[in-house]
Amino acid sequence: MTSTSDTSSKKRFLSRLFITMGVLASIVAAGVLALTWVSAKVDSDLTKQENECCWKDGATFAWMSDAMGVQIPQEAADRRAGYKVGMRYDSGLLAFTLPSKQAEKYLVALNASGAVTIENLHPEDKDYKPAAGFRHLGLPEPETFEAMRLGGLCSGDVKSPEGKDVHYCINLFAHEVKPGTTRIYMRSTIEPGLTPPPATPET
Repeated sequence: MTSTSDTSSKKRFLSRLFITMGVLASIVAAGVLALTWVSAKVDSDLTKQENECCWKDGATFAWMSDAMGVQIPQEAADRRAGYKVGMRYDSGLLAFTLPSKQAEKYLVALNASGAVTIENLHPEDKDYKPAAGFRHLGLPEPETFEAMRLGGLCSGDVKSPEGKDVHYCINLFAHEVKPGTTRIYMRSTIEPGLTPPPATPET
């Protein structure tokens, strides 16, 4: 027959065991949460660094269009350019507006088949942030527009003056920002090694 003292000892032992297990479970849970937080922060910091780092000053519109090897109509307005150095490849960006009729002719000149760009049937979410984003130029990402049209060309694809000297593949985007005015975006992946000219000192 079990004595009262033995029963009390077992109860105390079980109580301590449950308390110890609870403390260990809390420690493990806290450790998992801490690791998850650290991992998320590292990923967030790396993403932020990738998105914000390494944009080069001095990458003017004229320099960037020349580096891509594409001719831009003289009538192009709201000209914007960016050049980003990456781990494996660099990225060049151009954006400008043209009267819509002229923009259509320009897009045809950059397409070997003579067709304009196709519609973006699967737009990205509004928070889409590619590593070399047009948001750096103060513009929304073209991939997020349902009305955006997509296309592209590579070296040797076209013989027109506008694209015969293209050095790298270029992704094209076109969007009528307001009636009669179309914005054209260009993004190119570039072999590393190009050096933009020094930025002009502000006066």
